Amino acid sequence: MSRAPPGWEPPYGSGHRPPPQGQPQPPRGYGAGQRPPPGYGDPRMAQRGGPAPPRQQYSEKPLGRPVPVSWAKIESRDQPLVIYNNLCAVSPADFPQNNDGSDPYILIRGGVAPREFVITAKPIADFPPGHVGLSEPQRKWTGITRSEQFTAELYDPLAQGDKAYLGSVDLQIEFASPKQKNNYPYDEEELSKSFAAKFQNQVLAPGQQILMEAPRTVFLITVQTVGLVDLAMSSDDSAKQISSENRARGILTSQTRVSLHKASEELNLKPSMNKANVNAILAPNFKFEDMGIGGLDKEFSTIFRRAFASRIFPPGMVANMGISHVKGMLLYGPPGTGKTLIARQIGKMLNARPPKVINGPEVLNKYVGQSEENIRKLFADAEKEYKEKGDDSGLHIIIFDELDAVCKQRGSGAGGGTGVGDSVVNQLLSKLDGVDQLNNILLIGMTNRMDMIDDALLRPGRLEVHVEISLPDEAGRLGIFKIHTAKMRENGLLAEDVSLEELASLTKNFSGAEINGLVKAAASQAFSRHTEVGQLAAVKQDVASMKVTRGDFMRSLEDVQAAYGVSEAELENAVRQGIIRYNPHIDVAIEETMRIIRMTQRDRNTFLSSVLFHGPKGSGKTALAAHTAMQSEFPFVKMVTPANLAGYRDEFAKKDYLHKAFTDAYKSPSSILILDNFEQLIGWNPIGPRFSMTMLEILTTLIATEPPKGHRLLVFVTTSNHSALRMLEVDKAFDEVVPVPAVTNLQELGVVLHKSGLFGADTSKINAVLGQVQQRTGSDRVDIGIKAILRCVSGAREGSSEEEIVDTLADLLVKKIQSN
Repeated sequence: MSRAPPGWEPPYGSGHRPPPQGQPQPPRGYGAGQRPPPGYGDPRMAQRGGPAPPRQQYSEKPLGRPVPVSWAKIESRDQPLVIYNNLCAVSPADFPQNNDGSDPYILIRGGVAPREFVITAKPIADFPPGHVGLSEPQRKWTGITRSEQFTAELYDPLAQGDKAYLGSVDLQIEFASPKQKNNYPYDEEELSKSFAAKFQNQVLAPGQQILMEAPRTVFLITVQTVGLVDLAMSSDDSAKQISSENRARGILTSQTRVSLHKASEELNLKPSMNKANVNAILAPNFKFEDMGIGGLDKEFSTIFRRAFASRIFPPGMVANMGISHVKGMLLYGPPGTGKTLIARQIGKMLNARPPKVINGPEVLNKYVGQSEENIRKLFADAEKEYKEKGDDSGLHIIIFDELDAVCKQRGSGAGGGTGVGDSVVNQLLSKLDGVDQLNNILLIGMTNRMDMIDDALLRPGRLEVHVEISLPDEAGRLGIFKIHTAKMRENGLLAEDVSLEELASLTKNFSGAEINGLVKAAASQAFSRHTEVGQLAAVKQDVASMKVTRGDFMRSLEDVQAAYGVSEAELENAVRQGIIRYNPHIDVAIEETMRIIRMTQRDRNTFLSSVLFHGPKGSGKTALAAHTAMQSEFPFVKMVTPANLAGYRDEFAKKDYLHKAFTDAYKSPSSILILDNFEQLIGWNPIGPRFSMTMLEILTTLIATEPPKGHRLLVFVTTSNHSALRMLEVDKAFDEVVPVPAVTNLQELGVVLHKSGLFGADTSKINAVLGQVQQRTGSDRVDIGIKAILRCVSGAREGSSEEEIVDTLADLLVKKIQSN
């Protein structure tokens, strides 16, 4: 915009009267430019499905030079016609109507900072020539004062190129005057249609202010952004959003998408039910497999249903239901299961701004108030856009990793005793669910320790969606193996003997990160086979034929172990001598235990079971529990023995260890926990008697506590002092009680000696041992545990010659029977 040239004098003086008769007129030079037609008005519009009205006839006179003009008042009778139709008043002598009777466009140059503005003009018969009548909103938009002089000329939008029409326009609507405020419900769709019909064919630009009459009030509408349409392009590619800082402008047509946004909550604007959601939440052509996440289909379904489904529907429908979008979700679970990967890949799934990612410890700052300021900065962009566009604002995603680092329970002393941790939690709560609520944010928190997070954050309106990202099942592990071996398979580097299905079955309780580590370990095995011995930097000549084989994976399974898996070493040690069925009760005990295992695995109403194995010391209770646990094929089996607690002197430390053991068990879909030698775990002492009440309470509570939803837990407990547990009334807490008898007579002792393999198939030596035992004890009763008998067998094997082995074994057995 430029002011009038230096030395220029207004042709009519400073007044607003027409020139005296006979005074020479200043050159007009307005010409009659081509006026764009209503609607799109271009033959190419037919390709877009819109109307293609015939082009109008315009004067062939060329455009002349700008006309110096001044501002002039509008007569009261013409004010409603001009002001409420967004027109400026001009003289027909300066700017006559077009040949078809339509109003001309004029380009105004002026204002404080020289700029250009296009306004639709209304020729008024008795309006003084050399003047332009601007309404108050137009003068505010153009920055032209009452005493200012400026220039105007005819404007042809079509001369600017194909992008002369508006595909979309975003408008901010508010009451024109505070006195006109009311609570009348205005329908957004009706107002949008009314605006499009009333101001059709006008040129609109960002920042332009318009007065529009409506029932019971007058609205002030401000153009925020416009989307220009290139008729030569397809509809999918044609719209280009222009911010309010640019000087883009275009013609409003009946095909323009008009979006209204409230400037304040005082306006009761009812969203349209039929209005499409312009902020489509899912990115076009999105494919789940492109995210590179396996085994989490169910979790993603839950995330989409709870957090994103409501954002697909029109805002009007959501508003009419009286609900608000979910503002936060918490992803929790063991390390390495894919929580951070999910949050990182969500940006690919959503048609939204790139997520803001912050790690919990990064929030904390040594300066007073800076930690709270860091939280406020995360929400600043979302707050600004929500004030401008309301519910039509785009989605702002904030990813908060390691949330437990800064959002611990208030009052717990987090933050070094300074109270910073409490202040950070308070600031986060106020942003999520405070007085000024936002509906355009989604906070995704991630943690391995959900129990440490403040309870207020986990309630509805905050991080209300809790999704457990647990260890993958076999189908999930297969999907993860396919993802991590995709490049090997595509490039022919995976040997044909590698079965991903087999690997998935062998990697129970492996997390996604551990499966990735297994694949890398197998690749390192292949690299090692093709490396020169003694020269790690030298590669063999046959490297072109290198492939990752099944053997590489099998060897890698020894290096990469699941953090939450089966304690195979402990279990195998417990049953290293196998299960000897010396008594029919052993078969009954095994069958009863397997029945409980199947029930816990399959019954839809059974999620927790507990079994007590009791019997004499050394009767094989631990071996029986370990054997059935290994036969169950549960993905998680852990054994807790008194030796595990021996390193803890403090009872509370022992309590924490037991709590962690159960917590680890909950991380697997199905788990077995073996608590060996219960009376020692509680510190039982028959003198007194005495025991640890703390350990007894924590054990009985944990055994009877239901696991989290979707998890199954089976607890095996062994004891050699059943009478003590009856006295403490602990035995009543178990669902099943399985007795494990000792070797009671010589017949059962003969079965054990035969199964031990000490004498092979020579039954005569076994009979000789049994005969000596009966003769020396004077009875056929044995009543000692199988563990003690097998220990006597090992002693006889190692310390005697072939001739002495019968006598040595008989001596050892007699001593054990007599001492018992």
